[in-house]
Amino acid sequence: MHRPGASFWVIVALAAVILIPVAMRPRQGGSHSADATLVIVSPHNEAVRYEFDRAFTAAYFAQTGKRVRIDWRTPGGTSEIARYLASAYLGAFRYEWESRLHQPWSAEVEAAFDNPRVAAGEGTAAARARAAFLASRVSCGIDLFFGGGSFDYQQQAAAGRLVPCPELGDPQHFPASLCRFPQTVGGEVYWDPQGRWAGDALSAFGICYNTDALEKAGFAGTPARWSDLANPRLRGKVALADPTQSGSAAKAFEMLIQQQIAEAGGDPAEGWKRAMRLIRRIAGNARYFSDSATRIVWDVESGDAAAGMAIDFYGRFQSEAVRRPDGTSRLGYVTPEGGSSFGVDPIGLLRGAPSPELARAFIAFVLSPEGQKLWNWKVGAPGGPRKYALRRLPVLPDLYAPAYLPLRSDSGVDPFAWAKANPPYHPEWTGPLFRVIGFAVQTMAMDPHEELASAWAALIENGFPPQATALFDDVSALDYATAVQVLKPALASGQKIEATRLARTLGERFRAQYREVGALARAGK
Repeated sequence: MHRPGASFWVIVALAAVILIPVAMRPRQGGSHSADATLVIVSPHNEAVRYEFDRAFTAAYFAQTGKRVRIDWRTPGGTSEIARYLASAYLGAFRYEWESRLHQPWSAEVEAAFDNPRVAAGEGTAAARARAAFLASRVSCGIDLFFGGGSFDYQQQAAAGRLVPCPELGDPQHFPASLCRFPQTVGGEVYWDPQGRWAGDALSAFGICYNTDALEKAGFAGTPARWSDLANPRLRGKVALADPTQSGSAAKAFEMLIQQQIAEAGGDPAEGWKRAMRLIRRIAGNARYFSDSATRIVWDVESGDAAAGMAIDFYGRFQSEAVRRPDGTSRLGYVTPEGGSSFGVDPIGLLRGAPSPELARAFIAFVLSPEGQKLWNWKVGAPGGPRKYALRRLPVLPDLYAPAYLPLRSDSGVDPFAWAKANPPYHPEWTGPLFRVIGFAVQTMAMDPHEELASAWAALIENGFPPQATALFDDVSALDYATAVQVLKPALASGQKIEATRLARTLGERFRAQYREVGALARAGK
């Protein structure tokens, strides 16, 4: 028998499972005698946390005479952080709604309070809940969200978990003094017009590779285009990340799709078809699909894989870590020409921040020239990092001036010049399908990967017979119309049962297709 309030305690129990490991995670930062504590949730690695912790606390003490301790919360990547924030705000708002506003909790309220599709106002419980949340100072106990992709921040801002920050300016008087860079560059959005987030570092997506492993595989030269990852010589030697778990992996696949659409003359349907075919071939070469995008560069560097799709700074940072005394490195990285754009890693102020003034001071520091230099200055350079070369790209255009070239770790990379020389990112082509991209890769390549790899091996070993190859390249089950008209609404509805049904149906269809491809290829047809 269902007991009143039982569902609430189920939610509490689930939240505890998520939150307790995070709360018990060892805290990093300065002395316990600090005058104030700043709480930051971040996917950034230890090197980034160390350098910004050290530099900000020193700068803040010099300005105010007060000592600050930064409490870093690192539950995982942006997907894990998104789940963490959703769970924390759900519990906080439920308390607000029931205990302070004395309103009855319901499934309607739970589904509406952080739903951007619900219009805030009077009338229905859903509208009132949405209005109450947006007017509240409910807190998840964290001040700042630092790092991740712009898509993640757009989602958090739309939900109402990120709030306007005065240091990012008055929405009526942009650009703000801290946003000394354009709002869009090469089609990518660099800051939120409502001041809820702003980019603080730039990143692109490309290919990391191991020169020794490539030579052993018989791959001539080094990869330069996404299509190089489909080279049959790399069968079983390509490292990929799961785009349903990693936002950065999903963005890398989106960049591949963008390039195919551009090369199809801007025809989304034709470009999408070409991209699905290419992704299928790359996935046929895949050694695995990792839950963690960081694992890719580690395995490529060690030679467990010959190449992989990676974020630029992961590739550059690990290449630096294994650099030989003569300056060479077995790990290389390339941003495919015409196959990527430079997007931002943002920072944003969370609703109900316990220390809002301190949080805004941190934002101001990160966007200042002093904070920006930490991203790409060489270790020991004036104003640069002390211990780690972060190998990230600053968002301030002024720091790409010729006078700074000797100080930078990556003096040959100028994202603003790149944006002028390469095709722009078109958000209207793939932005609305961001979640669909991960779903497509999952159902077409990840779930049936055993059958896919077997079919791909049969094609390679039998010289790509025409009938089998044509069937392998048939991606009509995932054409652009299906992505837009079927998959997008199903995933946006939040109905997990429908999404699971679609995944199972598509997965079974692809398994059967790959088995037929293998049989045809082995028969030489």
